[in-house]
Amino acid sequence: MMSIEQLKDQIPDFAKDVRLNLASMMSDETLLPQSKYGLLLATAIAARNPVVIGAMESAAAVVMTPAAVAAAKSAASMMAMNNVYYRFVHLASNPEYKTMPARLRMNVIGNPGVDRTDFELWSLAVSAINGCGACMDAHEKALREAGVSSAAIQTVVRFAAIVQSVAVAIEAAGMGVTQGWSDPPPPRSC
Repeated sequence: MMSIEQLKDQIPDFAKDVRLNLASMMSDETLLPQSKYGLLLATAIAARNPVVIGAMESAAAVVMTPAAVAAAKSAASMMAMNNVYYRFVHLASNPEYKTMPARLRMNVIGNPGVDRTDFELWSLAVSAINGCGACMDAHEKALREAGVSSAAIQTVVRFAAIVQSVAVAIEAAGMGVTQGWSDPPPPRSC
């Protein structure tokens, strides 16, 4: 699998700011390693780019337990479901939907297998990528109640934005846009 450093080298020159943001993010020590690498993995999955997912999963596996890696994947998959449902409920003009039970299984939220704060951080970041305001509000509120600072929450969302932009930049470079994923282009320098 590709490392994050190799991933950085795959970002094309037209997205130099994205490359620099990725480098800056990787040296940022605001978050503890499990929080940070779970965030990177969950947001890569939300960005749906196999190259980015592979690099982030490879990096996460070095610092996280298999259970924590699974929890990050759970956060991404759970929010993929919840973000669609709750975004609809929030945006639909018919208020009746807000009174109806979701009837979606969400047991992992109650027992994610990692510190609940980490799971909430990852869920917030994925919700930001997926654009679900209702879920962003709910996870931000839970994080604030857990004592997480506004600065840390902002860092989580900033990291999500960077991971998403890495995925878009790589796709914009023409990798697999029409034919499936090809070999990466030669490395580029900053």
